[in-house]
Amino acid sequence: MVIPSERLKEKIDMLPESPGVYMYFDKEGTIIYIGKAKRLRRRVRSYFNREHTVARTNVLVRNIADLKYIVVNSE
Repeated sequence: MVIPSERLKEKIDMLPESPGVYMYFDKEGTIIYIGKAKRLRRRVRSYFNREHTVARTNVLVRNIADLKYIVVNSE
């Protein structure tokens, strides 16, 4: 399980439960992943609350330095 930085944890805690699109950035500010979710907060938290069976997902999570999101009306 990867523990996010305090700043990133605060951002995750403030995410809405609305549908939307989320973008993960590395420490250089490069987008490393874009995803969509029915419930933003639940989906983004799921990356950090366990070890993933796919190794590349674990590498992705270790490299997340920041995130941004866009709320949409429907999934």
